[in-house]
Amino acid sequence: MAENKRDYYEVLGLKKGATEDEIKKAFRKMALKYHPDRNAGDKEAEEKFKEVNEAYSVLSDPEKKQKYDMFGFAGVDPNSGFGGAGGGGFSGGFEDIFDMFGGMFGGGGFGGFGGRTQRRNAPVKGRDLQQSLTIDFTEAAFGAKKNISLNKYVVCSTCNGDGAAPGTSKRTCSKCGGTGQVMSVRRTAFGQFQSSQPCPDCGGKGVIIDSPCPDCKGAGKIRKLIKIDINIPAGVDNDSVIPIRGQGEPGENGGPAGDLYIVIRVKPHELFKRDGDDLWIEIPIRFDQAALGDNITVPTLDGKVAYNVPAGTQPGTVFRLKGKGVKSVRTGRMGDLYVTVNLEVPTKLNAAQKKLVEEMRNGITDASYKKQSGFAKKLKDLFS
Repeated sequence: MAENKRDYYEVLGLKKGATEDEIKKAFRKMALKYHPDRNAGDKEAEEKFKEVNEAYSVLSDPEKKQKYDMFGFAGVDPNSGFGGAGGGGFSGGFEDIFDMFGGMFGGGGFGGFGGRTQRRNAPVKGRDLQQSLTIDFTEAAFGAKKNISLNKYVVCSTCNGDGAAPGTSKRTCSKCGGTGQVMSVRRTAFGQFQSSQPCPDCGGKGVIIDSPCPDCKGAGKIRKLIKIDINIPAGVDNDSVIPIRGQGEPGENGGPAGDLYIVIRVKPHELFKRDGDDLWIEIPIRFDQAALGDNITVPTLDGKVAYNVPAGTQPGTVFRLKGKGVKSVRTGRMGDLYVTVNLEVPTKLNAAQKKLVEEMRNGITDASYKKQSGFAKKLKDLFS
């Protein structure tokens, strides 16, 4: 079921490697957002709340978090052989519990789960990787194709991941018979106790390589600098995560490769501020434009548009240009552009210009300034 789940760090809005305090703060924020008491009858919020709690139950536990960081969902899956998310009070997880009961009742598995024989060399998904990528504001808005370089482990091309030198092959370990474990029996006051340990000859792998590959030294993988093409969808924002399946590190024992998670960083724009899918911009206008009205030029991400500022526009007035924001990654809907007009007062005037301003002041009565007149009346009433 792991393929249908979102990465636990993504669920809490965190980056891999987040601290304990960051995990706690993120959990409180997300749990409050999706809590059933605040979203009565909202099935989607209910599912999100369960998802947040599941993510926190793993990332808040140091042991589970370590397994998840190393093996992904397989590391906290009770059926994967890594101890799972419910290993109880036994430090070794489910496998050690099976060994304990298997020894007490004569070995050979317990309750139909089988022993550790089948788990030691089971397929393991490769480690997930994370890489940050910084892009321009417009690339985030419209999407882009990028190429990154990544130093990671890849399958050895010389032996195709087998670990054995070309022309040779692995052989089954004779000591453990390919199981990867050896059994030992101890006599106690309660009777005979049987337990298993990793085979010392093969290191628990079940096979021995007599002639290791000269390039990977038998590991089946080598570290290499590779280039990866990334398609960035339109509308991504800071901390957006783009998963690239199968581009993590190679799996073990025939397991699938891990995934690569690209964390997006967006450079700020010199004019626009972003709020979700909406954009905001501040445009300075003159007194005459605000008083008499005027056509002004408004920049957008896809060009310039003309906008008619009506006469009597006040400083701080916000106009909305519908559909001139950023495309939503989830819905495809275009956000809006909000334009705040701010009145700019001239700072350097010559004598002739000052005279014109004085004439304007003398020519315009207080009745033209409604806010100032209203304030003056309230002031008079207050002190009368």
